[in-house]
Amino acid sequence: MRAGGGGGGGGGGGGGGGGGGGGGGGGGGGGGGGGGGGGGGGGGGAGCGWVSGAAVPGLRRRRPGRAPVHAVPFLPQAPCCGKLYPCRLCHDGAEQHQLDRFRVSEVQCIRCRLLQKAQQRCEGCDSLFGEYYCDICHLFDRDKKQYHCEECGICRIGPKEDFFHCSKCNLCLSLSLQGKHKCIENVSRQDCPICLEDIHTSRVGAHVLPCGHLLHRTCYDEMLKKGYRCPLCMHSALDMTRYWRQLDDEVAQTPMPTEYQNMMVEILCNDCHARSTVQFHLLGMKCQSCESYNTAQDGRCGLSLEQQ
Repeated sequence: MRAGGGGGGGGGGGGGGGGGGGGGGGGGGGGGGGGGGGGGGGGGGAGCGWVSGAAVPGLRRRRPGRAPVHAVPFLPQAPCCGKLYPCRLCHDGAEQHQLDRFRVSEVQCIRCRLLQKAQQRCEGCDSLFGEYYCDICHLFDRDKKQYHCEECGICRIGPKEDFFHCSKCNLCLSLSLQGKHKCIENVSRQDCPICLEDIHTSRVGAHVLPCGHLLHRTCYDEMLKKGYRCPLCMHSALDMTRYWRQLDDEVAQTPMPTEYQNMMVEILCNDCHARSTVQFHLLGMKCQSCESYNTAQDGRCGLSLEQQ
């Protein structure tokens, strides 16, 4: 399931990168995933804030072995320093300050060199600057069914009718997650706990975990190669029921050495937060409340009453 149409890279000027597709929770356009129990996709930004080269036929593309070449029909004028850059990321990488995408008011057409107000078509030669244009974010891009969300403050990848804005999470989410996700106050304004980069305006899609926390979709995929738990709260990041039942069989078929067979331990469940006293086992110790093996020892080992 998707969460929030792709977080619009928003604003200010010409240039590169058409960006992140739709995606569930957390922001933008296309991710997949389960609802409240399984997580949702989401959060990709709609490019670096300006038009993608693919939107304008005939413009230059990146050449193999060369540095990236922005295929742009115009250059935005940075309101802070008056310089022309292909995109806000190019500006921020070259200058000691950041470009405010919402303050961009003028662009220069590449074909006729006319400096003019930011708009969808050139006043001089009628060149199309972008199939989609937002006069708030100054986002130019290919048509990806984008829409501007007033509450998010940026453009999202739609279509708009497939999403709703969760005021508590402060995020656009897929309608399939309405009433089925765990809300966390302003969760989209927190950085990804894996890469420590921004999620709300990221061009990378986001994934909504069952616990309500957000990760970049790419970070989520990498995390699953090494583990299954949320890096913030240690809650299971996906439905582990089938694996827990498999682990039941393995535990039953793997008797502990004699000296450990009657050893009891206190455990804390990372999924339901219940405490239990269970028999110690090297393969895992199952929560007596929710039957999850996502547990941690919470106390010393001790012998059962029969052995004391």
